[in-house]
Amino acid sequence: MATASTSQHVFRQRWYLISIGLASLGGLVLVVAHRHLSPLRILLGASLLSLFVHQFEEYQWPGYFPRMINTVMFASKQPDRYPLNATTAWIINVWLGWVLYALAFVFADTAMWLATASIMVSAGNVVAHTVLFNAKGKTHYNPGMVTAIVLFLPITVYYFVFSAQHNLLHPVSLGVGIVLGLLINYFGVFKMITLLSTKKSPLAFTPFH
Repeated sequence: MATASTSQHVFRQRWYLISIGLASLGGLVLVVAHRHLSPLRILLGASLLSLFVHQFEEYQWPGYFPRMINTVMFASKQPDRYPLNATTAWIINVWLGWVLYALAFVFADTAMWLATASIMVSAGNVVAHTVLFNAKGKTHYNPGMVTAIVLFLPITVYYFVFSAQHNLLHPVSLGVGIVLGLLINYFGVFKMITLLSTKKSPLAFTPFH
């Protein structure tokens, strides 16, 4: 029982190390299996891999995203745990992020609204990392910005260009996907940080973050 509890704690604190491993493994799988996948599924597979790499930049290298967002966006006096703490980051990035992007990949050819929602989350990250965080923090860089520009941005643009060229974005599906993506960006990410926050949280980020 103690071993299971310890393993869960380690995963909760170090899930982003697994993400870079998944990015490497997933990239290999895409290369090997690309002939058996539709172009749209390959694109959404690349989107999932970009999420893994983006999270690694935010939480591991250079990895000070939690302290940055707590200080810049919330003027926190406890940036190591409030309002964003280790458990909230785990929930948002793994249980929401990994699941959303993975489902978009799995159902790429049948649920365009889901694919669009995941892409809108990527688009939201581009805006947040390139404009919002730098403007609020008066900086030129924040952890996650490089992958947002190099990975999220071109994948987002290509997704809409590709979908338009192949008449994949029907109005209802497009509308549902955009609205859902915006809701996830706000309620699933930003509001989740405040809703799950507590100044007495023992779930602090390590000094590295």
